[in-house]
Amino acid sequence: MKDSKIILIGDGAVGSSFAYASTILGVGRELGIIDINEKKVEGEVMDLSDAISFTSPKYIYKASYSDCKDAEVVVITAGLAQKAGETRLDLVEKNLAIFKGMIKNVVASGFDGIFVVATNPVDVLSYATWKYSGFPASKIIGTGTTLDSSRFKKEIAGLIGIDPRSVDAFILGEHGDTEFPVWSHTNIGGLPIYEWVKSQSEIDEMALLDTFEKSKNAAYEIIEKKGATFYGIGMAITRLVKAIINDENSVYSTSSYLYGEYGVKDLYVGVPTVIGKDGAKWVIEVPLTDTEKERMDESTRLLKEIIGKSDL
Repeated sequence: MKDSKIILIGDGAVGSSFAYASTILGVGRELGIIDINEKKVEGEVMDLSDAISFTSPKYIYKASYSDCKDAEVVVITAGLAQKAGETRLDLVEKNLAIFKGMIKNVVASGFDGIFVVATNPVDVLSYATWKYSGFPASKIIGTGTTLDSSRFKKEIAGLIGIDPRSVDAFILGEHGDTEFPVWSHTNIGGLPIYEWVKSQSEIDEMALLDTFEKSKNAAYEIIEKKGATFYGIGMAITRLVKAIINDENSVYSTSSYLYGEYGVKDLYVGVPTVIGKDGAKWVIEVPLTDTEKERMDESTRLLKEIIGKSDL
């Protein structure tokens, strides 16, 4: 049955975190895992299956590319991970070479579902997945700035003492050093953030502005402290896959293809996007201030330069 069948390619720290999160949250009724380390996958399947009696029915197994044929979603976390001192864009050529073969194998199976790409640099590799697959752009979704936006909400919520789910905030642009916060549309309970600050005199405005820097640099700090980031992104992937399988029409800041929105064409970049069973259903073009527009232009210009230097 195609509905709710997920294939995961890449059983490293991010992939296994997604597999665990999706299992304990009951996302999908079937999960096949592909990795060059087949022995590890076998152990992963055994370990995850031990949790099923506590959650909900799910068939978990070691998969091959032929199993992608009737999958609803293929999640890609495979590739070389970011190391301490590296930027996400440093990984471009290494991971493009890996992706070319993977995408070819998935498409050869007859797969016609939705790709969810998490491997970095995610904006470039989402674009590569679109090019290599020949699929409609809406069927390729990168995790983009979904996690960055979640980190941003967490930092704001922690500063002002409120539930992060009550903060409406997005980070847009490249998932990397040129991403930027959309302060002009950040709100709490519908109240613009700057109005909130005015009504709460004890809030330090500089500390509020610093919440973005903390969000942007979180990955570097986590990598420096524990070697890699995986729990947060594992949950972010799970939420995107759930939105697809359940046709939620939920809005996340994913790496999505632009046809002219934000003045940008022929590029995948982090923007608010409605996610459902058909993939990226549509991009929400949020009006930006002049400064935010400059930040978007800077971010997309960098991505275009990187793609222009590659063999895509």
